[in-house]
Amino acid sequence: MLTEEIPDHDLMVGGFPCQDYSVAASLSRSGGIEGKKGVLWWQIYRILSEKGDKKPKYIFFENVDRLLNSPATQRGRDFAIILASLADLGYIVEWRIINAADYGMPQRRRRTYIVGYLKESVVANKVGTMEDWVQFDGVLAQAFPFRAQEETVSTFDINGTIQEVSASFNKGKKDSPFGNAGIMKDRYVYSVDADPVYDGTMQTLGDNLVDEDFVPEEFFISEEDLPKWQYEKGAKRINRISKEGFEYVFSEGGMAFPDYLDKPSRTMITGEGGNAPSRFKHVVQMPSGRYRRLIPIELERLNMFPDNHTYHPEVSNGRRAFLMGNALVCGIVQEIGRSLYRFIYDEAPVSSHPIYMQRNPRPVLTLNLFPDNKELIVNKFRKTYKLDSTKRLLIGLVKKDNEEYFSNQEPSKLYYTGNVSTFPSTIALNKLYYFMPHIKGKGVRDLYLIKIVRIGSKAEIYTEMEDSKAPRLIFELEYLESLPEYKKISLNFQHTFTDTVLGRVLNR
Repeated sequence: MLTEEIPDHDLMVGGFPCQDYSVAASLSRSGGIEGKKGVLWWQIYRILSEKGDKKPKYIFFENVDRLLNSPATQRGRDFAIILASLADLGYIVEWRIINAADYGMPQRRRRTYIVGYLKESVVANKVGTMEDWVQFDGVLAQAFPFRAQEETVSTFDINGTIQEVSASFNKGKKDSPFGNAGIMKDRYVYSVDADPVYDGTMQTLGDNLVDEDFVPEEFFISEEDLPKWQYEKGAKRINRISKEGFEYVFSEGGMAFPDYLDKPSRTMITGEGGNAPSRFKHVVQMPSGRYRRLIPIELERLNMFPDNHTYHPEVSNGRRAFLMGNALVCGIVQEIGRSLYRFIYDEAPVSSHPIYMQRNPRPVLTLNLFPDNKELIVNKFRKTYKLDSTKRLLIGLVKKDNEEYFSNQEPSKLYYTGNVSTFPSTIALNKLYYFMPHIKGKGVRDLYLIKIVRIGSKAEIYTEMEDSKAPRLIFELEYLESLPEYKKISLNFQHTFTDTVLGRVLNR
């Protein structure tokens, strides 16, 4: 595509193909930035360069974690070329290798996330010391906190032309100088190795499975094929002869069979689909004892897409699995996007049309698979967490115009108070942990985790109501679970709020 055909834009988002860095091939056999797929990085560079003064203020790229170590003969060279290229275009760049499962997400998927800011941009002007930005203050650190490993700090310059970087960077050294978190400014690099810090809710493979009755028969493994799957998953030592006539032993360790349901899933690959026995495809065991592969909805959930995101009458189940094997875990992108938005606009991002509200959450399957009297229910994913009955719980009255909004258990909600000045000053916001909305005449039922308390306005939900822009406290909530039925409770604080502990409500 010609650069002049691309509209001017503020944010460029991309993931240049990663096959040349992928774990599917050893680093010694991967083409890296010089491979057939890797060279597409230079198309990104070309577009940024040709945009000139109209290049985007912000960039957001993704690749596999091995990018920082490629190629095997010159560790870190490819990433150094990318950083040097972006520096020459005027960008400050930070990066982070993030495993989605380390932050409560349902798949063990490690990827390199790269965020850049033109020097004259709002975010670039907020960058203080490189160390503080990477470890505490920056876009990625705010989205995904971590603890720096001791004695892993690395600082250096990337010198020379791009050709000289390609020829000589880190040549002859065993390890890449890039840590899994870092920043580059004017070709000067600060990096460190990061250990994730997270104590929130968790999701596992088992949390994202649909009921067994919803699974088409074609996804179950027959008794005849089961030994083939067990062989593919098992440990092996096989004598082989190379094309040159050399004998060698091919060996590989065993894999869990079936996959663990109480842990995040393994990394999905593009070959997840199809019924042929494979070492890499997920296999789960049902309460009935039967083994099966994952259906497309479950693969979508492991990447945190809405149910049926890839559904189309002309798209096969195998193709849907291929699409998910190529995809990212959406929760990572969402959190980075939210963090970047806050840095640019100094306010929280709010969508009036969240993606999970735009999709049909019911599994789309051929109806004749089920008995006529079978009730089709919505299969919602679950979360793994432990309730703490000693934590503070805020119960807040839901006004009439907001009751419908709180009538279903969507993954996230916003709760707004009245005018800030009317919120009880005796409630310590820093102590609050859980929230339950109170429906007048019914009581409380749904339990939420309080993720953020901030100043906002009612306009974030209702844009056309009077007094919608008056300052209010906004609670950003994450749905956890519901009581079997509504429980009556009396509100204090002018019949609007009650500040208590979770155990007092659950044990009533």
